[in-house]
Parts: sequence; structure tokens; C-alpha cells
Amino acid sequence: MERRHFLRASVLGAGTIAFSGSLWQGAALAAPAQNAPGPYGALQAADANGIRLPAGFTSRVIARSRQAVTGTSYTWHDAPDGGACFADGSGWIYVSNSEINPGGGASALRFDADGDVTSAYRILSGTRTNCAGGKTPWNTWLSCEEVSRGFVYETYPFGGAAVQRPAMGRFKHEAAAADPVRRVIYLTEDEPDGRFYRFVPTTWGDLSSGTLQVLVAGSATSGSFTWANVPDPDGSPTATRSQVSGSKSFNGGEGCHYANDTVWFTTKGDNRVWQVDPTTNRYELAYDDSLVSPGTPPLTGVDNVTGSASGDLYVAEDGGNMEICLITPDDKISPFLRISGQSGSEITGPAFSPAGDRLYFSSQRGTSGASSGGITYCVTGPFR
Repeated sequence: MERRHFLRASVLGAGTIAFSGSLWQGAALAAPAQNAPGPYGALQAADANGIRLPAGFTSRVIARSRQAVTGTSYTWHDAPDGGACFADGSGWIYVSNSEINPGGGASALRFDADGDVTSAYRILSGTRTNCAGGKTPWNTWLSCEEVSRGFVYETYPFGGAAVQRPAMGRFKHEAAAADPVRRVIYLTEDEPDGRFYRFVPTTWGDLSSGTLQVLVAGSATSGSFTWANVPDPDGSPTATRSQVSGSKSFNGGEGCHYANDTVWFTTKGDNRVWQVDPTTNRYELAYDDSLVSPGTPPLTGVDNVTGSASGDLYVAEDGGNMEICLITPDDKISPFLRISGQSGSEITGPAFSPAGDRLYFSSQRGTSGASSGGITYCVTGPFR
């Protein structure tokens, strides 16, 4: 029996034991997401930018690596990666990491109320392989270094010098997501045996000190968990992921998103999306390509993730067939867009504008397949 069929039979055979009571608010199904038609209909032919979108949606190029951003003298960075949007009066700001080493860092694009760029500028320099990160409730951007014993940097899109935050742990950071209810920051680790962490600041809004904790659970794909303190967040001589006995291993932690008392994070090594309920301390699968049956799994190479106001998750692919896939609250998955002619790239940095009518993202290496070929896009349309 193929792995995906065996796993699906095992999970569904467990029935109400493994997946009774979805963690997803309003979910109708108690199983990982399955293929279904998308809420916006089929993808149309590729547009002038090589992007296939549902009817009613349009795309435009916002910036290209090593070229001046239109209307500014600022040169956009190489290898654009994780990103987020911040409300700025009647406009907004989109920030984007640069996943190069050396160099790294992050940049920002400021938009007016019509969605036109008014300025572009650096918010972080001199770091290494800044992959993903996360937005804080106090409007800073946490930019994470995806290197051994990497740091989290707190950056200031509205102005101010970036600050290194070593209390948040030194490991191969990927993404971060703030939980204002429990006043913690969740963190993923991009290692084949990576861990899922949370940072508990001494004072909410101040990340200079606090406690790094790691999720402790069994080897199953669902169940209960606890948090344990990481004795040495500095990660030397013993890596943070190896310090706590019983901490749960995750295969290549990637994107992370928090909303409505649920945390979602992705693992690229096994093409999974996990969902965690911090109110009951339980976890389960929101998606696993091995559990999609019948049909071909639409999402492979899972990476960055964000959410819309409707509760839909948007998961970007690193590889696969260059899609952003949509997972609805009733556990249905479908492609939302596909980039054609860029198979040597990956989709990064999905983030919605404050009004929810624009989706920003990048193709990290564009048509060239090189870090210098990055392209940042905006898709506009009738998002629900």
C-alpha cells in the first residue's frame, strides 16, 4: 500500500479518537483537508505576469530584485522571503525579508490609499539568511535568521533601529506568530528534527527578556501537549532542540500563523500543516499530502502561511508547481493561484493588506532561478 493511502486509512480508521472535534472554529469536518473546488472557481489562463488566477482577480508587479522600485530610487533586495502588512493611516506598509548570506536583512514598501508605492527603504541590514518572521501587535516585524544559532531581530517599519533579541533563542529560526491572548510568541525551527517553541516575554510588548519554551508531546499526529522551559536558549554547546527530553520533533518547520485561538504552522519535510489549540493544549493535522484521497494532493513543498479575515488559510509552495493553495475553515483545499514559467523559484511572503482586498507575495528567484531575479507581486480581487 502506498504511504499516503496507508496513512489515510490509519487516521480515518481511528475515527473519532484521532480527530473528534476539530480545533478549527466552525469546522464541519473532523479530518485533514481534502480536495474540493475552490470558493473562487477554477484558475484562468495565465495573465501577462504568468500568473493563473480565478476570474475577477488581477496581478501586478510591485518590485524586482536589483531594480529601483517604481516611483523611488530604492533598489529592491535579492531573494525576497517572508513578509507582512501594517496599517499606516489611510495606506499601509509591506515588509519583506531577504534570504541571502551575507547581506540578508529586510526592506519595506509604503503604499498610499490607492495602493501606489510612495516610498521604499531598509529596516534591517547586516544579518544572515532572513527567511520568515512575524508581525507583533505593537507593529514591529520579527525577522528570523535561518542559520545555525540564528537570531530573531525586532525591526521597526515605521522608523527606528532594529534590535537583536537573543532571549528568543538561538537556533535555525523560520517564522514567528504573536498570540496576544496568552501573550506569547510562537516560533518554528527549520531542521529535519526541528521543534516548535513559544517565547514568554517577562513583559508583554518587550522582547528583551523572557522564557523560551518547547512543545512536549508524543510521536502521534494528534494529541495533547505541554510546554517545558529550554534550559539554555543560547543553544551552545547543546542545540535548543536537544535540551528537553520528550520535546516533539517536526520535520522542517516553516510558516506560522495565529488567529482566533488557533496556531497553524507548516513542515516542509513531510508536506503538512499543523493546527494547535492553546486553550486546550491539543494539536492535530490540518493538512497532510499523504492523507489526500482520492486525487492528487494540491499542496506540496509547504512553506509560508497567512490567513484572511474569512478564516481561510493561504499556504505558499516552495517548489511544487508554484501555487498558493487555500484551505477553508471546513477543511477543503484548492489552488488559489499558480505562477507559470518559474519552476526554479518558490513563493514567499504572502500577506494581506489591512482591508483584505490585496494579497502581496514574492517569487523568490523569478524566471531566472537566481536570487537576483526575485519578483514581488500584488493580487487584487473580491476576496471573501
